[in-house]
Amino acid sequence: MNNILHKKINQICKKDRRFSVNSYFFIMDALTVASKQINKKEPDHSHHLSGAELSNGIKDYALKRFGCMSYTVMDLWGLNKTADFGAIVYNLIAVGLLGKSGDDSIDDFNDIFDFKDMFLKPFEAKK
Repeated sequence: MNNILHKKINQICKKDRRFSVNSYFFIMDALTVASKQINKKEPDHSHHLSGAELSNGIKDYALKRFGCMSYTVMDLWGLNKTADFGAIVYNLIAVGLLGKSGDDSIDDFNDIFDFKDMFLKPFEAKK
């Protein structure tokens, strides 16, 4: 599976150069973590995450993993807005690495939160 994952993500990145290879692996990891956390809190929750649930899970995972460097890492990887999360997710769907329900739309990832508000403001020095 790991070779297939690498091969498909490299295939995506050759077609769509907006995001780094690392951003795809990060989103996949964040999806796994977010799904586990939501299922722990809500055992009856379906395994399917909405665009907002996944975006917030990605944010939480980034802050936990990168802390005050989250904004810089996201920017380095080409991620500047939650719609970018959606673009990556839909690229992963297109190659069969993720699935979607009939109600899902790439627009579900639009304007979930502002990157500067979530990744910079918590670390600004208090005056």
